[in-house]
Amino acid sequence: MMVFGLIALIAGAASALMFASIVSGALISLVLFYLAPLPLMVAAIGWGPLAASFGGIAAAIGLGALFGLPYCVAFAVTIALPAWWLGHLVLLGRQVGTDGASPEPEIEWYPLGRILLWIAGFATLTTMAALLTLGTDADAITSTLRRGLLRILRASDSPITGETDQFIDALVKIAPAAATIVSMMTLTLNLWLSAKVTATSGRLRRPWPAMMRAELPPMTLAVLCVAIALCFTSGLVAMVAQIISTALMLAYALTGFAVLHTLTLALKSRTFWLGSTYAMVVVFGWPVLAMVILGLADAVFGFRERYLRNRSQPPPLPTP
Repeated sequence: MMVFGLIALIAGAASALMFASIVSGALISLVLFYLAPLPLMVAAIGWGPLAASFGGIAAAIGLGALFGLPYCVAFAVTIALPAWWLGHLVLLGRQVGTDGASPEPEIEWYPLGRILLWIAGFATLTTMAALLTLGTDADAITSTLRRGLLRILRASDSPITGETDQFIDALVKIAPAAATIVSMMTLTLNLWLSAKVTATSGRLRRPWPAMMRAELPPMTLAVLCVAIALCFTSGLVAMVAQIISTALMLAYALTGFAVLHTLTLALKSRTFWLGSTYAMVVVFGWPVLAMVILGLADAVFGFRERYLRNRSQPPPLPTP
């Protein structure tokens, strides 16, 4: 019990220090800030969700005592809560029926696609929480973002021209979507890294999931269509819809990568094509739209299921 409590406190302290490092303003602190959920996720997957909850509560209380209530709430909502719940979902499983050959019950683990959906939900929650600190309606949020960008430009002694105003307006419009992308990618990366760390250390109490089989629930496509339609409204509703649409499309992009890994199984140059695709996405960014389209197409037409079914069928008998 003492070791369990010590691990929880160490994970919470490490996460809190990484979160609080952003106040230093150093460039490396930005990397540490985005990796702040990692220690708590490692504790949740390796030692159970209770360790993450205990460490997260202790870290939130410590940050609140040192920096005030806003830091406490921000850490609890954006770091501790996702780390605890996602770590819980990774270890969530249920026993299914056994066959006569094996006396051990088979365990059905929580689907990877549903974990992606939870990540999208947390990305939406954290982005909206951050934006609501700037104002309670769309106009107030937009005005605050614009003033902040103008303050940054004035501090860098950049001249404010008409083209600069247009550039700032464009940044303000895409800021919610960009924040959602960053939030979702960092949560996904932290969960993957924490699972890898626990698997390497032998603490992962479940088999490594088949990433290529990740698929979102069918109703996700309907929710995405409704969110895209609401993007054409105005006010705070349109901003929330934009954030939800971005998170869900990025989730479909991740399933699109899973589809690409599946459809290239038979290619001899598979490593080259996969490496080229990842490099293009990292360098240019916009090719991720192709992965979104591939993920959506697979959700509608079931490319992976057809491909794997055809591969599992024996070759036809030769005709005389």
